[in-house]
Amino acid sequence: MSKLSPARTKYRKVQKGRNRGNARGGDFLAFGDCGIQTLDRGCLSASQIEAARIAISRHLKRKGKLWVRVFPHTPVTKKPAETRMGKGKGAVEYWGAEIKPGMILFELAGVSVTLAREAFRLADFKLPFRCRFISREELEAY
Repeated sequence: MSKLSPARTKYRKVQKGRNRGNARGGDFLAFGDCGIQTLDRGCLSASQIEAARIAISRHLKRKGKLWVRVFPHTPVTKKPAETRMGKGKGAVEYWGAEIKPGMILFELAGVSVTLAREAFRLADFKLPFRCRFISREELEAY
C-alpha cells in the first residue's frame, strides 16, 4: 500500500491556521471528462484519499484514466492520550490536505458517464464531506 506523504518538507510541523474562503485553484476540470467536486471544507487525510481512489478503481475494473487532484501536504499532529498539558507539540499523526469548497478531488476519462457517476458515488462514501458529480457535458449545457 502506498502511503501518501511528501518526500521532504521545509518544516516538520506546521500551525493549524484557518481554512476560509472558496477554492481559487483546482476548481475546474483540467484533465478528464468528469470529476467529483467538494461542497464543504475540511481536512482530507491521506488514508481517506487512498480509500476513495481504491473504491473508484475497483468499480471501474482498471478501465479509463483516473487523476487524483489533491495531495496531503500538511502534517497533522496529535499528543498521546492521557498526557498533561505542556511539554511541546505532539508528534505527526498523519498527513492531510486542506480542502475548500469547489475543489476537484478526482477526475476520470475514457469511461461512460453512468459508470463514472456510480464510481464517484462509491468514493463519496469514503470522504468526510459532501461532494457532487460534474461532467463536461453538464457544464457545457449551462
